[in-house]
Amino acid sequence: MVKDALIEAESRMKGAVRAFEFDLATIRTGRASPALVERLSVEYYGNPTPLMQLATISAPEPRLLTIRPFDPGSLKGIERAILTSDLSLNPNNDGKMIRLIIPPLTEERRHDLVRVVRSRTEEARVAVRNVRRDVLNDMRGFEREKLISEDELRHGGNDLQKVTDSYIDQINEICQRKETEVLEV
Repeated sequence: MVKDALIEAESRMKGAVRAFEFDLATIRTGRASPALVERLSVEYYGNPTPLMQLATISAPEPRLLTIRPFDPGSLKGIERAILTSDLSLNPNNDGKMIRLIIPPLTEERRHDLVRVVRSRTEEARVAVRNVRRDVLNDMRGFEREKLISEDELRHGGNDLQKVTDSYIDQINEICQRKETEVLEV
């Protein structure tokens, strides 16, 4: 019972860390990265569609992204989605592809982005702690139903805390790497 609960907790925490990494990939740094725009929602034949399903996105140079749509008719929609996003990027459309030049970040903008990274880091920590709380409540329920003993509950709680601490440490390491990347000139 306790082992199953710990396995479930670990898989849910792993999912929270993975979601956190995907979330941080969308935060702009001084370098061009396809992850910056690949989940951008584009209106395509009346349906919101992620950009990565409509086009090939590549970074041929450190400060340039190219977006080559599979359907040339979607160029205007892609361009509109980029302009309305919070990326502050100006797309250059040549009729076949869109070029996004990534300008260097100002010092003030870099510090704003670090604040965003820290707030998203805290959200990820809270998600991991919520998993811990849910699983601990499940284990307490097992103990109330006499499925596990009080000692098993205590040991399971200690093991759960160790797992939680390891995932919080992973989140902190990811945060530090992203902060360094954002502050890099």
